Amino acid sequence: MFDSPAIAVAMSGGVDSSAVAAMLRAEGRNVIGLTMQLWNQRRLAGHEGMPETVQGRCCSIDDVYDARRVADTLGIPYYVVNHEERFERDVVRPFVEEYLAGRTPIPCSLCNNHLKFDQLLIVARQVGADRIATGHYAQVVFDEPLNRWLLKRPADKSKDQTYFLFGLTQEQLSRTLFPLGGMTKPEVRELARKHNLVIAEKPDSQEICFVPGGDYKRFLEAYLAEQGDERAETEIAGEMVTTDGKVIGEHAGVHNFTVGQRKGLGVATGSPLYVIQIKNDTRQVVVGKDEELYSRTLRARRVNLISTAELREPMRVAVKIRHKHQPAPAIIQSAGPDEVIVTFDEPQRAITPGQAAVFYDGDIVVGGGWIENSTQ
Repeated sequence: MFDSPAIAVAMSGGVDSSAVAAMLRAEGRNVIGLTMQLWNQRRLAGHEGMPETVQGRCCSIDDVYDARRVADTLGIPYYVVNHEERFERDVVRPFVEEYLAGRTPIPCSLCNNHLKFDQLLIVARQVGADRIATGHYAQVVFDEPLNRWLLKRPADKSKDQTYFLFGLTQEQLSRTLFPLGGMTKPEVRELARKHNLVIAEKPDSQEICFVPGGDYKRFLEAYLAEQGDERAETEIAGEMVTTDGKVIGEHAGVHNFTVGQRKGLGVATGSPLYVIQIKNDTRQVVVGKDEELYSRTLRARRVNLISTAELREPMRVAVKIRHKHQPAPAIIQSAGPDEVIVTFDEPQRAITPGQAAVFYDGDIVVGGGWIENSTQ
């Protein structure tokens, strides 16, 4: 019936991935639906103060049901693949360790880089598909002069998800489709309505799948207690100090803080204080004035380059240091294997270890890496 090879669509049960499946199916493509079961939403429900309800998060059981209903509507084969063990190993545990080390991780990037695209491509081959398609708002094109696959920002800049995709390799990009790259979100919803998909009006998920309500502290406590990790009971308090070394109070653990944080410091002074630095080795949380949050340089490690194979000389780019950050002009230069030094034209506020620094040349993603530290 189909002349072209099969395409496996990563179906999350949301509007975007469902619209992708409908679009490809309408084009006469041989489409197979795949859903990755990554986390048992009920696992920590009600434990250590965790909420009992699990609504509003991606990758829930309800999302699996919705994806299956869409697949039935479209008349395509559908499979659920359980990767809970690997998700916990490659995403959840690193997330926990990063927070306990006083860093601020991005689990969605970890999931994309180490699990979703890697494993989806393996499963796709197993079910007879040679490529995968996802509902991410991004674009992938092949540049013949460069002989490289390029990752580009989408038409709808308000939905740009390239920040979370900087870790994709040339092999992964060569076998990945982003059909929504040229569309806006309203257009995608209209497409879902046109194909009578039951999820056409479904709200976007707003939470990390394993952290209900965005309460990282409560999740960490519940997870450590469940694991019998002695750090759940070990004294992890430390000093809160100013940038000149003055002790002004104590805190209950570095995992309760992130760079730039103002609320919940537990100290009262005559002027606002912000978290400037977190020192895991001494368990000190350094606080200071807003102007002390600004840094001009950062070091990024575990760098993945996309538009070029290597940085032979300094390159002018724009750099995002968090998802909602406006890319800022900077120079990047190699600092060794898989390491880059970023020097901004103007100091940037609250550069946070554990977050990603993603490099752009216009709409093209040059690459990105994980922020190790920053200096003024």
